Amino acid sequence: MAKLMISITSAKNDTDKATVGFVVANASVASGVETVIFLSTEGVRLSQVGYADDIHEAGFAPLKELMEKYIGAGGSLWVCSPCFKKRGLDETRLLPSTTIVGGAKAVEFLATGGTALTY
Repeated sequence: MAKLMISITSAKNDTDKATVGFVVANASVASGVETVIFLSTEGVRLSQVGYADDIHEAGFAPLKELMEKYIGAGGSLWVCSPCFKKRGLDETRLLPSTTIVGGAKAVEFLATGGTALTY
């Protein structure tokens, strides 16, 4: 089975990148590809319930909708542990299907046949 990691490094600082990352992730998971979104740097903010509610890039569905669709389709969200801690985010506000991981988890996914795209 094919494996794809979408690395999203942006949130409200670049809503276009954050949105396109979820568009591609939805296409991937809908195609039956094992798909993981890895949120790092500012992207970790997307892991928080309610954060993306007001993000809507012209020409795309609202980010909240894209995120709900991805999670509903069985997609996983991995959140960079050091990035999460650096920003003082709240573990009790994590979205469903979200796991805080270290870099080793991402490396393992990629080393076992995964491909990565970064937004």
